[in-house]
Amino acid sequence: MKKKNNNITLIKSFMRGCTHFFVFCIIASLLASLCELIMPKIISFTVDSVIGSEEVDLPAYLMALVNKAGGMEILRENSWVFAVLVLVFAVLMGIFKYLETVFNRKGSETLVETMRNRLFSHIERLPFSWYMKNQTGDIIQRCTSDVDMIKMFLSEQLTTILSTFILIVMSLVFMFSISTPLALIALVSIPIIIGYSLGFHRYIGDGFEKCDEHEGKLSAICQENLTGVRVVRAFGREKYEVDKYKKQNDIYTNSWVKLGKVLAYFWCTGDIITGVQVMVILVVGTVLCVNGKLTVGDLIAILSYNAMLTWPVRSLGRVISEMSKAGISIGRINDIMSAEEESDRHDAVDCDTSGDIVFDHVTFSYDGSTKILDDVSLTIKKGSTVGILGMTGSGKSTLVSLLCRLYETSDGCGTVSISGTDVRRIKSDSLRKNVGIVLQEPFLFSRTLGENIGITFDDPAARMEEIREAARAACLDETIEGFSAGYDTTVGERGVTLSGGQKQRTAIARLLAQKTPVMIFDDSLSAVDSETDAKIRHALREKTADSTVIIISHRIQTLMSADNIVVMSGGRIIESGTHDELIALGGTYKKINDIQSSGLDENEEVDE
Repeated sequence: MKKKNNNITLIKSFMRGCTHFFVFCIIASLLASLCELIMPKIISFTVDSVIGSEEVDLPAYLMALVNKAGGMEILRENSWVFAVLVLVFAVLMGIFKYLETVFNRKGSETLVETMRNRLFSHIERLPFSWYMKNQTGDIIQRCTSDVDMIKMFLSEQLTTILSTFILIVMSLVFMFSISTPLALIALVSIPIIIGYSLGFHRYIGDGFEKCDEHEGKLSAICQENLTGVRVVRAFGREKYEVDKYKKQNDIYTNSWVKLGKVLAYFWCTGDIITGVQVMVILVVGTVLCVNGKLTVGDLIAILSYNAMLTWPVRSLGRVISEMSKAGISIGRINDIMSAEEESDRHDAVDCDTSGDIVFDHVTFSYDGSTKILDDVSLTIKKGSTVGILGMTGSGKSTLVSLLCRLYETSDGCGTVSISGTDVRRIKSDSLRKNVGIVLQEPFLFSRTLGENIGITFDDPAARMEEIREAARAACLDETIEGFSAGYDTTVGERGVTLSGGQKQRTAIARLLAQKTPVMIFDDSLSAVDSETDAKIRHALREKTADSTVIIISHRIQTLMSADNIVVMSGGRIIESGTHDELIALGGTYKKINDIQSSGLDENEEVDE
């Protein structure tokens, strides 16, 4: 694994191309706050000096403007000017708030687009072994929920922290310019409110986490039933699954109800604390007004500034507590971005399939201890067909996975080569264009049958004849034509609308359409009947005459016409030869042949 990036460094890399939007957002927020803070000053001046007769010390530049307009008497005769002035600043504040929202949205959506593109692109290039260690659901959650959490933090919480801080500082500056005692009361109350909010939200963090966990369990039950609907129906488990879903749904609902009660307590207590603070400022301010130390207009301005502080300060504790969640999400995404992508060596070459495939004393282990392959040596001649037979866990699929470089052998554990070149020195893209494989469990995309078969074509619709030819070789063309939409039939998720045999034949057709020089069929005929198996094998002999073919199967009938058949057990090759040679040998191959010929379970294990 490559060196893990610092979380801040990762966020900076994601924000390239959208930082200016967040800067403009903060500037717009600052200007909106300034307009909001000026309006109480205008109202205070109007109450004290226009409606009343208090002499207010104005800055020199403002006093010059008043005198130029005709003095205070002119202003008192045209008091509507101050109403218009308040309206102007209100409109300006609305415009800046609008710009703040627009820039925030542009920045956050650009950020999310960049994050998702980079994440998906990186995940697509990770080695196959990485997927074996990470659950699909967890990967998807990191690419969705965690990305949204980071988006929310940067677009809402981070900008909220900055704008709130600016508003608090500017409000206190205005309040101190009016009355130091009242400003001190407001200042002292700020850490109390923030501390209460912060402590409370840390306390209920566990509650939110439990709600998320219960939601995850509920989603898992739903997802399992949607993907496993055939099994549920086949075993008549509908009522059991419905009851299980209802039970988990009750737990999920009750967890939110319980959390809602706690939140209600928080808001109620917070309102009391805020109300007490407002009451203290009002009482002290009234006393100062009565004693002539504060004007009515100034008291109104102080109350307005204090009201501006109340909600942002209360929300600041929640925002700060949410930072920990965002930190966890950033760390989880960082884990993915720090995983090393599959890469070619600096001296990598294109794949040359003109020679033989050689497994030379190959030893392999997934976990570093249990050997899956143990000193395996095998030569597959160019243009030949090789069959591989063996019980489950004997290493058959691992052998071909090493050939496709889905996994790599460690240094000193043997080599897998094509035409004398170690596959580790072959460009992965070139290797997989020349070595095609039909996996044990064929995967079909939620697309049309034509698109699934011609998946390697840039424009499948333009190469339908090749797709049909491949389908005919896989004994699938007649089946497809029986569908109402033919090759335009859309298969369900994971090919759920097709039978097991139809899925396998679609995967075989997909490989045949690719026309790779090396073709691997990993137990890809297990779900078809013997008659169809024979037809496909006959078609394969014609379609793959110039290709090197590797067939893995439990059926001897599928392998018997191969040029060479190897029998594997415990990660080693225990027998090798043609069908007739292995029968004459009288070993494991013959025992399996006798069992299958007698009609017993062809997967039944044989004592060796």
